[in-house]
Parts: sequence; structure tokens; C-alpha cells
Amino acid sequence: MSSNTLDFGIGLFGKFGKTFKKDEIIFCEYEPGNSFFFLIEGRIKATKISADKEKTLDILSPGEIFGEMAILEDAPRSATMIALEDVKVLEFNKANFNGLMQSKPELAIKLLRAFAKRIYDQKRRLMILTLEDPDIKIMDVFLMLAENKGIDIYNSTDIKFDITPEDVANWCGMDKSKCSQILSHFQKQNRILLAQNSITVTNINDFYRMVNSKRKSFKK
Repeated sequence: MSSNTLDFGIGLFGKFGKTFKKDEIIFCEYEPGNSFFFLIEGRIKATKISADKEKTLDILSPGEIFGEMAILEDAPRSATMIALEDVKVLEFNKANFNGLMQSKPELAIKLLRAFAKRIYDQKRRLMILTLEDPDIKIMDVFLMLAENKGIDIYNSTDIKFDITPEDVANWCGMDKSKCSQILSHFQKQNRILLAQNSITVTNINDFYRMVNSKRKSFKK
């Protein structure tokens, strides 16, 4: 999401804005929903209860949209959203978004693009979660991130991602300690380089070949 869209969002805060304090719940899993949100400041955690345990599904940053599936499918909320820090959001329902389309069509179009990207990202993450091998899941996380950055996976080496092992664990729905063990093993194999707040993949094409092979065998 471009800074221009975020600037537009801040400009609309007086009309559509809401604030939430750190650790405050924005909405809960299973409750009815008739609105979606555009995050303009702070970070939000998406969680879900599975086997009586809370599992982190995603960490959202400014410029992202959430809560859209309740609008699209007329279904209860599929996750609980919690403010990781003080946050500011814009809240839209069908009626006020239609009004925005007429009054500020340029912003509405940008939000719709973000809306579409969010749906794509959800489907892409589902592709990761359907993989059974935890090593392959982690490789596919890096492929997803490379795709989002428009990186040529066939001809690129030493790609640096500004993420942590915890981020990777969240994206592939894996226990944090298990994810860290696999990443450490990858580092010993010289597949990645771990730093404090980044992970560098030395040969992303190798990851692509392994993930693609596993998907092909899964379809047979």
C-alpha cells in the first residue's frame, strides 16, 4: 500500500476513524460482522482458538485491510483481532463505502485494490497451510514473500527479508520453537542467514523447486 493511500486514510479519520488501545479486542471470532477495516497506524494480531489454544494467524501492519470476509460471505468473524499497540483504523460498511465511492473515487479504488490483494494473500497463505511437511511450509513462506516483493525467483540470490522466526511461524501456522529449529537447520545447510531482525535466503530457486515438487506429488 502506497504512502498516498495512507495519507488519504488519515484524512478520512474524522469521518470513519476509530482508535483502539494496546491489547484491546477489535472484534471476536464467531461474532456477527457487517463492516471491514483499513489499518492506518499500529499493528494488529489475528488469532484463532484451536484445540482450546490461541493460535496467532497473522500480524497486520498499516495499509492492510481486515474483516472483509464477513462482508463478502455474510458470515461470522473467522478470527479475533487484537491491537498489539495503540492503533487507528477506518471502519467501513456497505452504505458508507458506497458514499466514499461517490465522494472520493480515487481513494475507494485504491482501497478496493487493497481489498483484492487481501483476498489473494489469504488464498496464498492457505496454500502454505495445506502443505504437510514443515520444512516445505517454511520454504513456501519465503516464496510468498518473494512474490509479494516482485522478486525474480529464478535468477535471484541472497534475498534479504526483514522478518523474524516468529513472523515465519505465524505465516505457516507452526509452533515457534519448531520453526526456529528448522530455520537453524537451514542455516547450517547454508540455505539461509539468520540475523536479529532479518532472514536472508541464499538460493530462493532451490526453495521453489522443492515446494513445486511437493505440490505436484500431492496432486497425484
